[in-house]
Amino acid sequence: MTTWTIVVAGGSGTRFGGPKHRQMLDGVELWQRSVDAFDAAGIEHIVVVGDVPGGIPGGSRRRDSVACGLGAVPDIADWVLIHDAARPLVTPQLIERVLARASMGDVDGVIPAVPVTDTLKRVQDEAVLATVDRNGLSTVQTPQAFRVPVLRAAHDSDITDATDDAGLVERADGTVVAVMGDPMNIKITNPGDLEIARVYLEVLRGHG
Repeated sequence: MTTWTIVVAGGSGTRFGGPKHRQMLDGVELWQRSVDAFDAAGIEHIVVVGDVPGGIPGGSRRRDSVACGLGAVPDIADWVLIHDAARPLVTPQLIERVLARASMGDVDGVIPAVPVTDTLKRVQDEAVLATVDRNGLSTVQTPQAFRVPVLRAAHDSDITDATDDAGLVERADGTVVAVMGDPMNIKITNPGDLEIARVYLEVLRGHG
């Protein structure tokens, strides 16, 4: 199957204090680390959305930036992988796991997910309202893979926002399944996350 990748490297990084995708991790900017991982996984066609070398302009929301990236993906593409540059520790192994499930051909989308292990509480104005049953709950990561026509249709038919593209496909009644994610595939949101990523990077090198 013909596969393209869109690496979303936009956003102002308000919570971080500046553009996260331009931060350095072991001498390499975060967005470039993501591109390198997809290249190592054998993905030849990579579109970077954001103010980076070789990137294309994005939109005001994440979903708008993904739509900009989709505009650069040809109709002959079968599948597209959507990945956030703020997850710089994505591995070729995780990319290949997502694509292996997609290649089975029976679904519209594949997402990596990690089961929740912490106790969950519903809290409002400091008051603990309830303990939430964590059975069946997972945290979701990128890269997420979708059939190109399905993702295009989901974006065209739904202008409301979504925290990930799987949410758009789900609302369009597409079939989405999950594969095991990677606990080290963390999202860089706050400056402290970058320090955690440095530690994880050393662990990954040890495994290599």
